[in-house]
Amino acid sequence: MSWLIFALIFWAGAWALNAWIARSRYHKLRAARVFVPVLFGVTLLILWEGLVRGLGVSPVILPPPSTVAETFAASTDTLWEDFQQTVFKGAMTGFAIGAVAAFGTAILIDRSAFLTRGLLPIGNFVAALPIVGIAPILVSWFGFDWQSKAAVVVVMVFFPILVNTVQGLRETDAMQRDLMRTYAASYVQTLIKLRLPAAMPFVFNGLKIATTLALIGAIVAEYFGSPTRGMGFRISTGVGSLDIDLVWAEIAVAALAGTVFYSLVAWLEKAVTFWHPSQRG
Repeated sequence: MSWLIFALIFWAGAWALNAWIARSRYHKLRAARVFVPVLFGVTLLILWEGLVRGLGVSPVILPPPSTVAETFAASTDTLWEDFQQTVFKGAMTGFAIGAVAAFGTAILIDRSAFLTRGLLPIGNFVAALPIVGIAPILVSWFGFDWQSKAAVVVVMVFFPILVNTVQGLRETDAMQRDLMRTYAASYVQTLIKLRLPAAMPFVFNGLKIATTLALIGAIVAEYFGSPTRGMGFRISTGVGSLDIDLVWAEIAVAALAGTVFYSLVAWLEKAVTFWHPSQRG
């Protein structure tokens, strides 16, 4: 019970501190913008620890964060091997292939009214298909190794990137396009110097959506067939063997990987679209 009381007192104190920072003149400082979410996350972990230990929750149902941290530290070799299999081989390979294919297809759609009317509706239909229906089929086609996971990721990220890129290519108005024609600019010149720069915010919006879909797709695909490694495989077998500590450690690795992946794309967006109003001061 002492753990529970400590957690509730810490939560109340952290809440009061965050509220004070939000009302004070320091809330716009960079340090405050970093400190507030970090304190919020630490508070959630301490509250989780206090509730689990104070209420005597079984570790099979929900282990405390301290136990998960111990398992994490003791299983770094396994977690790293699973990370390489799922993130590097499955998620990132599929993300790269899907992004390049979607971008090239968007250029073709932009040039063809037939593809605009024919492919985009089919894309919306395919994007709505459940992953649990697609994954077993692709695993049976491409085998149990990372290639099938990459194929699932390609299907998941292709259409969000495609739709956003096509929309971005249409962002320039008629006056801007007429000006380029006045300068006798070709389609390629207009595309590179006018339309692609204007489309970049939309392209990166699709890429940021795809970062989370890529990791989810790779993990879920491993449920339907995988070699004896990978995050999805480890989570599936861990739940079956009641090794819940390791399951939560894998979830923590997946959350960290997804956050870093998203942050890298967001950083690249800021570097490329520094001129856009959304990236200014």
